[in-house]
Amino acid sequence: MSDFFTVILPALLLLGASLLSVAAGVGLLRFTDVLTKLHAVTKPQVLGLILVILAIVLSMQSWVVFFALLPVFVFQSLTAPVAAHMVGRASYRTGDIDTEHLLVDELAPAVAEVPEDADTDAEEEADGSTPQVDTENGGA
Repeated sequence: MSDFFTVILPALLLLGASLLSVAAGVGLLRFTDVLTKLHAVTKPQVLGLILVILAIVLSMQSWVVFFALLPVFVFQSLTAPVAAHMVGRASYRTGDIDTEHLLVDELAPAVAEVPEDADTDAEEEADGSTPQVDTENGGA
């Protein structure tokens, strides 16, 4: 029974993680839109990482290994979805997504509310000039 938890189960977990990686690669090649590619890549990544960490912990059978790999899982679980979200927003704002297949476009009202002067204010601050302050009305 000891071989099951140290050899067979970790091997099955690694096989599952490798199948998730293959599915992510196939999704990355087959999907056409940025948003669908992000979905195909980030979902299996986090689940595959859980399977790999479980396989390592089961094969090593040590709490030290578990607590050493726990921050890896936590940081990866926090950064992968946030990075995918930021890439998705950037691709939406640049128009690199397929809007014909969107069922609901929840970001359109938020993008429409951004004033056109916001880009010029950001450019002025980037080149070192100070923004104009309205001292008559009590501030900015």
